[in-house]
Amino acid sequence: MEAKAKPYVIVVIIQLIYTGMFVVSKAAFNHGMNTFVFIFYRQAAASILLLPVALLFERKNLRSLSSGLLLRMFFYALIGSTFSLNLYNVSMKFTSATVASATANSLPVITFCFALLLRMEVVNIKSSSGIAKLAGVSLCLAGVFFIAFYVGPGLSPIKNHHAFASDHASTPRNVTSRVTWIKGTFLMLLANMAWSLWIVLQAGLLKEYPNKMLVTMVQCVFSAIQSFVVAVVAERDFSMWKLRLDVSLLGIVYTGFVVTGVTYYLQAWCVEMKGPVFFAVWTPLSFVFTIFCSSFFLGEIVHLGSIIGGILLVGGLYSMLWGKGKETKIMPCSDLNTMDSAQDGISHHKSQEEETRSTSLAEQV
Repeated sequence: MEAKAKPYVIVVIIQLIYTGMFVVSKAAFNHGMNTFVFIFYRQAAASILLLPVALLFERKNLRSLSSGLLLRMFFYALIGSTFSLNLYNVSMKFTSATVASATANSLPVITFCFALLLRMEVVNIKSSSGIAKLAGVSLCLAGVFFIAFYVGPGLSPIKNHHAFASDHASTPRNVTSRVTWIKGTFLMLLANMAWSLWIVLQAGLLKEYPNKMLVTMVQCVFSAIQSFVVAVVAERDFSMWKLRLDVSLLGIVYTGFVVTGVTYYLQAWCVEMKGPVFFAVWTPLSFVFTIFCSSFFLGEIVHLGSIIGGILLVGGLYSMLWGKGKETKIMPCSDLNTMDSAQDGISHHKSQEEETRSTSLAEQV
């Protein structure tokens, strides 16, 4: 394979892996897997992967972790992993894999809003870059409302027999309670807001303590412990904790090891070779792939409202990226804001399913 073509092939592979993450997770929930138990197992699997690697390469730096720093990481893990992931998976159970992949495009926009509130970003409404950023926010909001409140005609599944068919599978949207669907959509938006807040907080943490591997590992272990407590409270029937050789186990292994391990290195390599903006502009591919894969494997009926909402969210993403890119070209390096300077620090984190993904998307905001 030619060197010039490698980044393009790698970035498509990454989006395919994320598509698999949405589809397999949704399939596990359709088969009756408790979302809170699923999160615990996935975070535990990710910890099993990261802990030996961190101890092998960063053992000498463990003593540099102060009690104050560990406390901050504990609360950051609570916000960015435990709270957001549990909320995200509950909302996916209420909606669909397509909605989950569509709303992921809102992360840079929401992160920008938090950075603006914390005065880490500025907007000049008289400039084209400032107008593009505000347009991105408006398109993002329009996309969310379209998904929540507009149904439209449905697209029939690609085939009648599906690989992950289940008696517990979610009902089509025209049967599902509108209230449940709307609630799921806004819960997903709230989960994305928690991720975005974590991204902004993480930028400051990585400037203070730039050891990416230890920060990732410690927060992952904290999240596994926190998720265990949440799962015990939410699901006290321990027969529901039993793992079987079905799609639920596949989902845990896939999201815990493949998304955390393989995607981490592919994403880091891609961002290093072509930059974070290059990676971000390809993220809507996951939305397109998920539309077809959720219909093919899960038998989901994708409605026009979800497609239009997803397109608006993608438009908001590109508008934000364009405004940010134009602003970066105009501003001298010394004037770049905190979010820009933290790009390299944030890019490593989208391990643990949403953790790996959200950081890379936010680098360009």
